[in-house]
Amino acid sequence: MQNVKENNTREMTLTRMVNAPRELVWQAWTDPKHVAAWWGPRGFTNPLCQWDAKPGNTILVHMQGPDGTVFPMDGNFIELVKPERMVFIAAALDKNGKRLFENRNTITFTEEGNKTKLSMHVIVSKIMEEGAPYLDGMNAGWNQSIDKLDEYLQAKAGTNNSPVVVERIFNASASNVWKAITNKDDMKKWYFDLAEFKPEVGFEFRFEGGDKTKKQSFLHICVITEVEAGKKITYSWRYDGYEGISHVTFELFPEGDKTRLRLTHIGLESFKEEAFARQNFAAGWTAIIGTQLKDYLEKKIN
Repeated sequence: MQNVKENNTREMTLTRMVNAPRELVWQAWTDPKHVAAWWGPRGFTNPLCQWDAKPGNTILVHMQGPDGTVFPMDGNFIELVKPERMVFIAAALDKNGKRLFENRNTITFTEEGNKTKLSMHVIVSKIMEEGAPYLDGMNAGWNQSIDKLDEYLQAKAGTNNSPVVVERIFNASASNVWKAITNKDDMKKWYFDLAEFKPEVGFEFRFEGGDKTKKQSFLHICVITEVEAGKKITYSWRYDGYEGISHVTFELFPEGDKTRLRLTHIGLESFKEEAFARQNFAAGWTAIIGTQLKDYLEKKIN
């Protein structure tokens, strides 16, 4: 018999920017073919995705982990206001089909030019003792899902002609984020181990990096081309011995006691090597900004 924990509710809020127009993001949340492509943490697939997004309709998704384990989820849609708001229940199931907890998810979609701001509010209730451990990774799981959504929509855009854009809001002041992206001692803890770095126009820095699983390493050569102290820094990005040059821009936007960082990488179409394909940059920058920098800043503050 399942036991209900005494503290039987939890809440989570999350705000993320997705680099796609609101109509496309809404479609990615309501068409089961699209949902199956991005739903769940990294490494998970969705061999079964019954997702008919209409009020009153039921949900059934089988998330399959990297080791083949299936984690079933059911639920139902409560409210849909196209393309602005969605409310639905999602519940993890045990091996007997009983709910381990229930999530009431409220998602709002706000148009921001050709991008979309996702605002999520999750209320977790009816938490069974066996379900509590799953909730410890809820924030990370949602962030990974939104990362996958962003990458999926950018990949659908087509080729290297589209820039890679990654935005995150950090629980840190703009001055702390600026220091993290411009001070070599900070940078080596989340970025690359640079011999030297100076946020000055004309400064050149080099570092080795690549795909360790394929035992590939490339010499990166970068030159700073623009600096607005505390706000913006741009540098060129190329590889020694390979055709092509691109540019990376970091921009900071204070939002109260938090900071929104936008990374934009343009010029990827100039690279011809398969290793420098756009999807590799999208995945790499998502991990660097969304996980490594975030973890570094939060650990530093806490």
